[in-house]
Amino acid sequence: MATGTLGQAALAAATNTTVYTVPSSTTATFSLSVMNPNSSVAVIRVAIAASGTPAQAEYIEYDVALGAGDVLERTGLVASGDKNIVAYSSQANVTVNVYGYEA
Repeated sequence: MATGTLGQAALAAATNTTVYTVPSSTTATFSLSVMNPNSSVAVIRVAIAASGTPAQAEYIEYDVALGAGDVLERTGLVASGDKNIVAYSSQANVTVNVYGYEA
């Protein structure tokens, strides 16, 4: 079982990216940080999804404008086995970090 950094990614523009997948028969408790290092606004989405292509109901953030240098943080998140943390950004190089533990 992992603890600490569970997943990290620098996103490609306009592409769903699976940042972390909870192992089968495991529950993950985690925090999520999304940072926009670009000089212009990035529109982001984040989902806890059954696959790499989230259904509408699986999004926890949708089309949120993240300004240059801004950070979005979500804490106290929990996901069951085989769930994917999927992120999307309108701009390249937006970074996503998932920190937590598996039990």
